[in-house]
Amino acid sequence: MTVAALVGMGVSAEAPAVRADGEKIDTLQYAFPAYDKVEGVDWYATRAEYEQSVADQSFEFSKLSYSSDGLKVIAYLYRPRVTTGKQFPAVIFNRGSGPAGDSAPLLISLFHRLASEGFVVLAPQYRGSDGGEGHDEIGGADLDDVKNLVPLARSLGYVDMKNLFMYGASRGGMMTYQAVRDQMPINAAAVFGGFTDLEILNRSPYVQKLIPQTWPDYETHKEEIIRRRSARYWADQLSVPLLIMNGGADQQVGADQPLELAEQLQKLNKTYELVIYAGDNHFLVNNRDDRDRRAIAWFKSHLKH
Repeated sequence: MTVAALVGMGVSAEAPAVRADGEKIDTLQYAFPAYDKVEGVDWYATRAEYEQSVADQSFEFSKLSYSSDGLKVIAYLYRPRVTTGKQFPAVIFNRGSGPAGDSAPLLISLFHRLASEGFVVLAPQYRGSDGGEGHDEIGGADLDDVKNLVPLARSLGYVDMKNLFMYGASRGGMMTYQAVRDQMPINAAAVFGGFTDLEILNRSPYVQKLIPQTWPDYETHKEEIIRRRSARYWADQLSVPLLIMNGGADQQVGADQPLELAEQLQKLNKTYELVIYAGDNHFLVNNRDDRDRRAIAWFKSHLKH
């Protein structure tokens, strides 16, 4: 039956309302699996850390869907259980890797460390991941999924919007640099294992496998794709305080990348701090607590009162 016929019958033919960017769509049911059931979790947390984070009733984990460029995208929210009448600073945590499934068990212990120091945590999973709609371009249009957490945070009612911070790991470090470049309203940012030169990273077998599915037009638009995602080309636009951390034995993002960026920031008289953990890897497994302690101290030093 045509639209005209429906209208003639008195049936509304209006298109569905378009959701605003950052509008919360739904809260999804979630239950954490047992530690032994989570592949690779030992890179992120000990059994004791994981079980303590999952069991702590002072905090509440939620898996949300929200609108970003007309797509339904997934984000994780970790907050104090009691928020009525309170305002909390917030950390947007940008995870690493490409398209992924459920990452909550890998991240919950980090969320717990941040929340235990007074922060609400919002973590975009990017379009195309964990049941979200769309295609992940790893630093392309998916950057909007990070930016659209600002109106989502505002809508929660308990986030202190003058105290937003950003924390990025690996690919999420690159997303963090881009968000800073694009002037997201954050006070300060911290990054670990974040690449600053995509062209160097593209030599890795992991990224070689990602290229055809992520950037099918890579050979045609190679320079544009690389420059957009490589902070080394626009260090002058990084104008919030940056804490940059890396493993000295990182086999994915060599320490030469953050060292080069730090040298550029130094010449530009930017506010930054660089920490290289000698002998540690991409995840800074041997220094997880110190890594997050430094990030928390960095954020607290840039709180606005």
